Amino acid sequence: MLTLKALRDNPEQVIAKLAVKNFDAREIVEKVLALDANRRALQTESDKLVAMQKQLAAKIGGLMKEGRREEAEEVKKEVAELKAKSSQLLAQADENNKELDEQIVLLPNTPCDLVVPGKGAEDNQIVKTGGPEVHLPQNALPHWELAKKYDLIDFDLGVKLTGAGFPVYKGKGAKLQRALINYFLDFNTAAGYKEVEPPVLVNAASGYGTGQLPDKEAQMYVVGLDGFYLVPTAEVPVTNIFRDVILQNDEFPQKLTAYTPCFRREAGSYGKDVRGLNRLHQFDKVEIVRIEKPENSYAALDEMVAHVEKLVCSLGLKYRILRLCGGDLSFTSAITYDFELWSAAQGRWLEISSVSNFETFQANRLHLRYRDTEGKTQLCHTLNGSSLALPRVVAALLEDNETEDGIIIPEVLRPYTGFDKID
Repeated sequence: MLTLKALRDNPEQVIAKLAVKNFDAREIVEKVLALDANRRALQTESDKLVAMQKQLAAKIGGLMKEGRREEAEEVKKEVAELKAKSSQLLAQADENNKELDEQIVLLPNTPCDLVVPGKGAEDNQIVKTGGPEVHLPQNALPHWELAKKYDLIDFDLGVKLTGAGFPVYKGKGAKLQRALINYFLDFNTAAGYKEVEPPVLVNAASGYGTGQLPDKEAQMYVVGLDGFYLVPTAEVPVTNIFRDVILQNDEFPQKLTAYTPCFRREAGSYGKDVRGLNRLHQFDKVEIVRIEKPENSYAALDEMVAHVEKLVCSLGLKYRILRLCGGDLSFTSAITYDFELWSAAQGRWLEISSVSNFETFQANRLHLRYRDTEGKTQLCHTLNGSSLALPRVVAALLEDNETEDGIIIPEVLRPYTGFDKID
């Protein structure tokens, strides 16, 4: 959530920045500023009434001591009138502040200066491409056919048990899933990230804190009886560990990693690009989260991008890194780098990771602060990244490592899988 101070100090700059995200913010910004001005006016009037009530209350005591009861009763009537006015003001202030909160959460995060304008994915900037070229055998199969051929994943059984987008992993397919999760977690903890195992159900306050609510409510699964949400990413519970926390100077950086299954409704997704593992409603993902002081967050972002790149390189797959344009940037992000793997059999790039800096946007919602050297509280910066999301990693791994004799397992995974080939 944008701060009121930022909106008051630089409304035109905020409007111009949000235009990079193709978001016309003028009407909302002007409404928020008007509501903020009214909030402050109501507060000033309320403070005056409270001060007058205190003065009159003190006067009543003096009059009673002097035996001037009739005058004291008249002053009590004045106090009662002031209290009634205060109650009216309080009701007005509550309504005003409710509308202010409803309006300000409609504003997305402002992009940083590195983000260029653009309409969508076609305007994203390619930052780097790496990994070996892929040479497939004749009649190479896409991963959903390979999964069927080697009995690794049963998509039809998932439909029977739950519905489309809920695959069942079997045999070496299930072992490969477990191996990837363990390898990713070990890779992250070796780099100084502390492993946590959070709940996969969160309350509305957690969804609000990281920006999934109210923006992405339609994309989340809701447990209706209790009002909980199935996590769309471990980012939500892990970042909310720090909700309503004030960190001290010596507690930075905070570096956490977690594995969770992730649940996304993906409403409106259809077509050839959602076949197999390309787009699921339930999938496994390992996440990294960092909490930083503002002056260190962009250096931390660079470290996270380098960390994810090193992890991707270790799998021996062809990849590229994109810096998202304004039109493809999420509601909450100030800047995002996407990692994609080349799916040779499909002839397309598959996104496997997003690494983002949210600056103070989430921290403002979370009331996540730190105490500076002068003892004042300031908002922290939050960052997170996929390290990594499994489905499309598995898709590229199966397709790009296909040979006439089977599918070769990357060397780094063999201690975790217990086998070096799927045949």
